[in-house]
Amino acid sequence: MPVDLKSEKFHGLSEETVNEKIAKEGFNELPSSKPKSLLTLAWGVVKEPMFLLLVACGTLYLVLGDVQEGLMLLGFVFVIMGIEFYQEKKTEKALDALKDLASPRALVIRNGIEKRIAGRDVVTDDLVILQEGDRVPADATVLYSVNLSADESLLTGESVPVSKSEWNGTDKNIQPGGDDLPFVYSGSMIVQGNGIVKVTAIGSNTEIGKIGKALESVVEEPTKLKTEMGILVKRLAIIGVLLCVVVIVVFTLTRADLLKGFLAGITLAMAMLPEEFPVVLTVFMALGAWRMSKKNVLTRKPSAVETLGSATVLCTDKTGTLTQNKMTVTRLYNGSDFFKVNKCTKFPEEFHEIIEYGILSSQTNPFDPMERAITNMGDVYLKNTEHIHTEWQMVKEYSLSKDLLAMSRVFIDPENQQKTIAAKGAPEAVFDLCHLSDEEKEKYANAVAEMASEGLRVLGVAKSMIAKDNLPEIQHDFDFDFIGLIALSDPIRETVPEAVRECYQAGIRVIMITGDYPVTAMNIAREIGLKNHQVSISGSELQEMTEEELAERIKEVNVFARVVPEQKLKIVNALKRNHEIVAMTGDGVNDAPALKAANIGIAMGEKGTDVAREASSLVLMDDNFASIVGAVKMGRRIFDNLQKALGYIFAIHVPIAGLSLIPVFFADWPLLLWPVHIVFLELIIDPACSIIFEAEKEEKNVMNRPPKDINEPFFGAGKIWLSCSQGIGILVMVFAVYFFGLRINYSEQEVRALAFTTLIAANIAVILSNRSWTRNIFQILMTSNKTVKYVVGGAAFFLILVLNVPFLLSLFQFEKISLLESLVCVVLGFSSIIWFEMYKVLTNRERN
Repeated sequence: MPVDLKSEKFHGLSEETVNEKIAKEGFNELPSSKPKSLLTLAWGVVKEPMFLLLVACGTLYLVLGDVQEGLMLLGFVFVIMGIEFYQEKKTEKALDALKDLASPRALVIRNGIEKRIAGRDVVTDDLVILQEGDRVPADATVLYSVNLSADESLLTGESVPVSKSEWNGTDKNIQPGGDDLPFVYSGSMIVQGNGIVKVTAIGSNTEIGKIGKALESVVEEPTKLKTEMGILVKRLAIIGVLLCVVVIVVFTLTRADLLKGFLAGITLAMAMLPEEFPVVLTVFMALGAWRMSKKNVLTRKPSAVETLGSATVLCTDKTGTLTQNKMTVTRLYNGSDFFKVNKCTKFPEEFHEIIEYGILSSQTNPFDPMERAITNMGDVYLKNTEHIHTEWQMVKEYSLSKDLLAMSRVFIDPENQQKTIAAKGAPEAVFDLCHLSDEEKEKYANAVAEMASEGLRVLGVAKSMIAKDNLPEIQHDFDFDFIGLIALSDPIRETVPEAVRECYQAGIRVIMITGDYPVTAMNIAREIGLKNHQVSISGSELQEMTEEELAERIKEVNVFARVVPEQKLKIVNALKRNHEIVAMTGDGVNDAPALKAANIGIAMGEKGTDVAREASSLVLMDDNFASIVGAVKMGRRIFDNLQKALGYIFAIHVPIAGLSLIPVFFADWPLLLWPVHIVFLELIIDPACSIIFEAEKEEKNVMNRPPKDINEPFFGAGKIWLSCSQGIGILVMVFAVYFFGLRINYSEQEVRALAFTTLIAANIAVILSNRSWTRNIFQILMTSNKTVKYVVGGAAFFLILVLNVPFLLSLFQFEKISLLESLVCVVLGFSSIIWFEMYKVLTNRERN
């Protein structure tokens, strides 16, 4: 590096000063989030009503002597605690990942000597040497630079590197983003040139550190479903306990048998306590997460699965999410004609020279994405042609400067010693180098304006020949000829427009938030089919807005440009203020606070940073925006199936509770159900609600309807009443069999066997009918679900055993019934769903 490191200007700090600063300011690292202890996590889990209920149910089974069932439920509590502990540890990694990212190695000047140290040992006022490929270890001011450019996409989301200038002694540090600023920022990457910088901020005082603070300050909210289920379970548990006490008292008073009174009370408690609720919720979330992983969506927080089904807004970062984060040559202009680069078309000869000299004016193995795009185009179209000059030797490079935004490279051909100069840079600078006439400048400037209006980045390319040996000091002394213009873009992912269309079809609004310029952002928005793409809000406008103003404007605007990380968080909060369920995608460190604040944070898995992944709820493993649509579809399927499962739980618990409760109040009515019957029913109910409904395919209209209203409860009074009505239908049918049996003088054991057979048949019928709330029973039976035959077949098989094996007949307090009686009971059980099937048909007609 052409710098006198021993000069006073670049002498650097002494070791004594460094030690003093470390003692005073600490190390250049971000503080880790404080890990919660195992006991704290365990207490948090234990005090939730859902888990208290699981423990209560497990204990109840143990008291009843059903050790296996009791231990299984209690064991499940510890499994849940283990999952919660694992999830908590995963979220704690977010700040640790940020810390690792922000602490690279650093080359510093101390006592006039270059020295490589750990990034954490950098202190304020340290002099750091930065070269191409280095990660910047701390925020700093540029004292000296040669063609210095940095990729600040982690902080700004902008994929194009920004050039750096030397500090003039007066400029004040501002936010990252924009060209020719004399400041570099921790965590950014140097992609071109070199320089010496003076550190101004370390650790949590850096721009990346402020993001870390924002990330730490965001408080996660419990999901609506979890809160709602907690309240519902608590209420049902209280009702169950009160009725249990009533049964014990009434039974003892009417039958003068306290022991059997307790047994009847416990039977009702087992029938009333909805222990399936927490199990179903957990199983659905866990299996839903597994199913999503098969679709390239990794679920970090299972609760996000159900929230995804009701997402109303999807906020997406542009760079690397909607676009490929890979600059590509899009259009060329050769002074007279335009050429649109397309993979499917041939590359005309008259445009070859533009790329030929574009390659010559670029680095051989470039870091700069625009140079890489130009050389990649040469590899595709010009390989093994006379336009590629690998044998030429570079003899001099004229670097980009503040005065002239163009660079030139001089090559010599070993065969004829001919010197060729290739230049490229900002179009205006190249026009200046070529000494064009006003008419030519206007003509070419119009071509630049046309391409820039499409959001493209435009470079001018020129060439010159020289015979003399002595090369001039400045580029202006060459006699350049204008060759043409290269327009580059960060192309959109091919699957994005279709994914956006599906989002709109599903009633989900798409908002693009980017650090790029408004014209580029609006062009990308138009290209992907975003609504209202001609309107945008810039970061500076956003800064001036109050929360109320933003909440109002954001109802119409879908494009936000030149936005910094803190503002992304402000946008998410404004949407939440409007009662939206916000899903936010992102891949950079800058997205982490917004990802964590959103109802559903969706990080990119391949190009995304560890910080973004750890702060998110979901991770797209293939970085494919279209996978979000699949995730939404899966979320809605899980949402629907969870409703069906909970509906079934209500429907089947009503007759079980009714059959356990009503006969108690009449001394001459024999009790139908005892604990053994409840346990048998639970063997059907548990796998039915947690396996059959979870495996059910999505409804046909799952992506053609708007998201669930934010104010509508997940399982409201209407759905509870509809489900309970199904249960009442079963209860009426079973009691009809019960009374008919008593009327024709069947024994208590025969009546119990007939009623129980009817109940099991009705249970199976309700399972089948509730598999879909839009299709009729015949359509449902034609729809494949492998788990149905195992659960239903198993239930039928064990019922046959119970009705025929003497030991089991005795255990269940049954008497053997005939085949005809069994078939009559099955028919009556299935007839209990007729009214619900008619209700589905009428409801669907109204919808259509």
